Amino acid sequence: MSIISATSSAAQAIVGEPEVVEDAAIAEQSAAWAQLKDAAIAIRELQIKDGSIPDAAHHGVARELVAAITAGIRALAPAFPHDADYFAASIVDFDRWASEDFGVPDFLDSLVAFQPQQHRVDGIRHLVIFPMYTQNGSSDRLVEALIVETIWPEFIAALEAGDYGNKLFVSLRLVDFTPGYDTNSAVLFPETVAMREIPSFTWGAIFQDREAARYRRVTRAASEITNLDLPERAAAMLDDQALTERAFVMWDIIHDRTHMRGDLPFDPFMIKQRMPFFLYSLEEMRCDMTAFRESVKIERALAARIAAGEELTEAEREMHDHAGLVQYAVIFDRIFRFAITGNRTRNYDAVGGQLLFAWLHQRGVLHWTDTALAFDWDNVPDAVVALGDAIDDLYWHSIDRPKVAHWLAAYELVRGTLTPHPASQWARGLSDEILAGAPKGYTDAVMDDEFPLSMFFETLDKKMKPVIESTVGIRSTDD
Repeated sequence: MSIISATSSAAQAIVGEPEVVEDAAIAEQSAAWAQLKDAAIAIRELQIKDGSIPDAAHHGVARELVAAITAGIRALAPAFPHDADYFAASIVDFDRWASEDFGVPDFLDSLVAFQPQQHRVDGIRHLVIFPMYTQNGSSDRLVEALIVETIWPEFIAALEAGDYGNKLFVSLRLVDFTPGYDTNSAVLFPETVAMREIPSFTWGAIFQDREAARYRRVTRAASEITNLDLPERAAAMLDDQALTERAFVMWDIIHDRTHMRGDLPFDPFMIKQRMPFFLYSLEEMRCDMTAFRESVKIERALAARIAAGEELTEAEREMHDHAGLVQYAVIFDRIFRFAITGNRTRNYDAVGGQLLFAWLHQRGVLHWTDTALAFDWDNVPDAVVALGDAIDDLYWHSIDRPKVAHWLAAYELVRGTLTPHPASQWARGLSDEILAGAPKGYTDAVMDDEFPLSMFFETLDKKMKPVIESTVGIRSTDD
């Protein structure tokens, strides 16, 4: 059967006026959501990479599918009254896309109307539907539909209202989704949406439930493989999804705001900048090390108040408890998952995990002895903070350095801990021709795998590969 006949049959089965849904808590079980989701999946089959549907022979079916999508939105809208303006704009955007014969989609108006950061209430849900690509998922701007739930416990609200303000940060839980999120993607970012122009972005969302579920599965397996005796609180995370989710929210809210703060020699997000991939490693590690450092600071300050006999509020007790969990999460997620996830082509997240492991090992607070991994937990916090300090010092000095001089200094920081590839031009010293030339020459000289896996990680990677692969599309209930 051809794609057009198959999709036409699907459209005929989907189209209808579903019953109105008034309770967001059961929206994913409704006929309206089933119709909307099925139509979104069907229309994806007709789209090409930029989101358009260029084949006019498909337009009749596509219009039927758009009608099914907008009918689903109308039926679900009463369950999500806080998103009324967004739904109205979304229907207009879908109808315009259809009326203009399915060119490159433009969902700017509905994107501007969607403002989840204004509804950071624990448990509140959103229906989200856009033509978009998904980071670490699909690079095609296909229609994606999701039902999501906000994770916003009281202690996170208190952190955000205090020293860790981040008005753009949204923490979410995946409830149900189309195939673009049946992947490694754990973010919902407005810049991924198909639109005619770039607005000022007012939010960015992370699915902490997916991050927590991956962490629990990977860390459990890796600790068994490495014979690591986990501390009691770290072990508790492996058996408690909600506890781990909250720890990841605390980690991410501090990490996310760090991209915009500090002594920065360049655009912190490095958007559309072509540069050696290890610079992205250092930026991500700068933010993670800041989250770690601030968690140590919070834990120690609140512990001192407890020791002095002071009564903490409930939110402060939660902050104290989760601050310690954030430290475990940063270390184990970076070492066990980031270091060996993905391929070895300019994998900056992997280099960050390798760097943290080697840094701790070389400072005598991480041990791989008699085929068992162990940590000197009393001294680990200060060692991790020292890595953050080294990266911060690099950034501070680089405010006064030319760009390529900063790149060279950054390389020296990384190679001071990680061993470069024996064939590396950077390790041997770049030629005068490259040094005197344009920055592009510097970047081109970096090997795809400039810092190969150590023998420890080569072995761990082989043993962990099935576990890592099993986390693709993971849900919080998949355990």
